[in-house]
Amino acid sequence: MLICSVDSSAAPASVCLLEDDKLVAEYYLNTGFTHSQTLMAMLESVLKISGKSAEDIDLYAVNSGPGSFTGVRIGVSAVKGMAYAQDKPCVEVSTLESMAYNFLGSHAVICACMDARRRQVYHGLFRVDGNTVERLCDDKAIAVDELLSSLPKNEEIILVGDGAELVYQNTEIPTVKLAPPNLRYQRASSVALAAVGSYNKGEVTSPAALMPRYLRLSQAERERNAKIKQEQDGAL
Repeated sequence: MLICSVDSSAAPASVCLLEDDKLVAEYYLNTGFTHSQTLMAMLESVLKISGKSAEDIDLYAVNSGPGSFTGVRIGVSAVKGMAYAQDKPCVEVSTLESMAYNFLGSHAVICACMDARRRQVYHGLFRVDGNTVERLCDDKAIAVDELLSSLPKNEEIILVGDGAELVYQNTEIPTVKLAPPNLRYQRASSVALAAVGSYNKGEVTSPAALMPRYLRLSQAERERNAKIKQEQDGAL
């Protein structure tokens, strides 16, 4: 089975082809260019240089959130379009969970943290035991201080994600460690590895049903709702 996986949930973007247990190709870019400029070009390049075509792809996988509202939307839209054109199934992967797959083969508790602004992070906690990843809590948006107070104190915690350094700078817990840069961020190869487990459990979706998972409203939506509420209160 050939899996094409995509991540554009934060500043970096990446595309991967995973065939059975073999990583065929991965393109990772962190240049600051918008994902709408780079993502499709990256995919075309990966297919061409690996001798594959879109018709060869059996399954599409994408980090569907949380993350940058624009970035998640671009990645999900790109996968929806490609999968719909080829009538192929899709797998939605939690951005936070995908980062735990960077540590397959180890034995560790992974605390995934993505910067959500206002001293909040999108957070998920996972236990990696060899080739298995166990989710320990639901994905959530949480204040940094609240997150730190909820972490286990009797085992080592590895922080990953673009909010990891923010959390690390605000803790004095000696068992909390910062992941090295090469393992700290989400990438498409880990999305593909996470998708394998979901596919084996039958957790697939159609391109039409594939949707972003933001966890909270965007700033524009929050401001709009606040304005509506203010107008309603003024009318009373």
